[in-house]
Amino acid sequence: MSTPEALQVAGAVVVAFLVGAVNPATLIARVLGHDLSATGSGNPGATNAGRVLGPRWGVLVGLLDVLKGLLPTLGADHWLGAHVAYAVGIAAVAGHIWSPYLGGRGGKGVATTLGAVLGVHPWFALVVVVVFAVSVVVARRVSIGSVCGAFAMIVLAALVLLGLVAGDLWTGLWLLVLAGVVIWRHQNNIRAWWRQQRMS
Repeated sequence: MSTPEALQVAGAVVVAFLVGAVNPATLIARVLGHDLSATGSGNPGATNAGRVLGPRWGVLVGLLDVLKGLLPTLGADHWLGAHVAYAVGIAAVAGHIWSPYLGGRGGKGVATTLGAVLGVHPWFALVVVVVFAVSVVVARRVSIGSVCGAFAMIVLAALVLLGLVAGDLWTGLWLLVLAGVVIWRHQNNIRAWWRQQRMS
């Protein structure tokens, strides 16, 4: 890779991180006179925005968070190739989770992860959305739907790595990294759900 190409890649990653770091939930809540960090779950994401501000605002925040992952990744895939798009997608998700605009805080990265996958592999994103939707309907919890969607990404990654679905080693590893981040960000939800199951 030449120096100009390396600078392009670095620039794309930095821009994606800064775009991902913009937090629509916090901005919209402030305009409406709310502080998401002090209400609901305290999480500056679409689910808490829907809980505090109302479902319509939650949907809007979710769509904007998807776009934060989609647009940088789609652009990188078109101009710089899929492998650079993978790095850009991870950067956008990292920006959402560790936003410098929020002092290093951020959301759980679910919608932005979906946007990143949608930008490079729309069919994979469709599978994740279907699994998420079915899980939410059955469990009636967005957090469980998010974790199930992440596990769907792990299954897709395994299929790619086994050569059963189109993609290379980097595609499989990328899916595993994104899925791992989502699961890690939901570790408290998973623990709470597990305790509830053991007590029931």
